Amino acid sequence: MKPLKSVKLIVIHCVANPCNKPFSVKNLIACGKAKYGQCSYHYYVRYNGSIVPLLPESVQGVHARHYNNCSLGIVYEGGLNEKGEAKDTRTEAQKHSLYELLKELTAEYPEARIIGHCELPHVAKKCPCFPASIEYAELQPGNRKCITLN
Repeated sequence: MKPLKSVKLIVIHCVANPCNKPFSVKNLIACGKAKYGQCSYHYYVRYNGSIVPLLPESVQGVHARHYNNCSLGIVYEGGLNEKGEAKDTRTEAQKHSLYELLKELTAEYPEARIIGHCELPHVAKKCPCFPASIEYAELQPGNRKCITLN
């Protein structure tokens, strides 16, 4: 595993499993190891909203070709409807947890932009099946509100 050089991007992904079938942490890790020799992502957001840390933030993931050395990867369970078609299948719990995780990460990495995997150049996939950079526009650099304590 390579060390992560910097964090300029936070890339959102979906597992691309049908929303009516769970995809275990064990399966997610096994898929990454089989394909890349290691786990692919830094965080996994389950249907129930639980966040499972997978890789330390200091370790390079293998989730966004040409951008792995400068990005964190977050993947949510789902991304396909019951028919196997690409769709934003996030539960309310996932949406809430993902937003809270992104708030924490953007506070830690203030220059990092949030994007969906499909927003990277030359990516033909629909992953994560929603416009992440737009949905999280208020968390993007330059748009974040400062909170002052009295």
